[in-house]
Amino acid sequence: MNAHTFTSDVAFTPTVKAIQSRKGSRDAYARVEGRGGWQSEITPDLAGFIEAQTSIFLATANGEGQPYIQHRGGPAGFLKVLDERTVGFADFSGNRQFITQGNLSDNSRAFLFLIDYARRQRIKIWGTARIVEDDVELMAKLMPGDYKARPEQVILFTVAAWDANCPQHIPQRFEAADVAAALAERDRRIERLEAEIAGLRAALGTAAAER
Repeated sequence: MNAHTFTSDVAFTPTVKAIQSRKGSRDAYARVEGRGGWQSEITPDLAGFIEAQTSIFLATANGEGQPYIQHRGGPAGFLKVLDERTVGFADFSGNRQFITQGNLSDNSRAFLFLIDYARRQRIKIWGTARIVEDDVELMAKLMPGDYKARPEQVILFTVAAWDANCPQHIPQRFEAADVAAALAERDRRIERLEAEIAGLRAALGTAAAER
């Protein structure tokens, strides 16, 4: 991937650029290239976005180019930024098909798709990934505390380039826990207001009786 002229060339192949030229968007993306293309290091803002995720999609392809997308989830922070180019997470035991591991054995190229429905934001990250087995120290570093899952191995993702998409067409959805917390706070506020109203009514009743 380092042979690319621009970091965005990881996605903008000559064929893609030809289509952009034909459909009128090449000039805009050429200006992005003129500024060096997409970022290749994890910024503080991106790190915060990454570590807030509870649901992610990891894409790989096998040696024949057949793509595969795997969902991974966990508590916020299960996806950890290890340095300015590396993201890692504990790979929990699942259906034990091992398609992602097999794909990465033949083809290390990978892709992370992250989306925040509440804020209507999405991040695309291109890079490579590898499986790490039997590293107790690394697993302990990446395993979320008090999370009931059986870790099987670690996946380390090395960032080559990343890009943020516009919010167009992203439906706004909220996490059930966030909705429950908001409703609980609303109910507490209603209780406080009802208590205040009851107190005011009692005070008015007392004042009227004393007249």
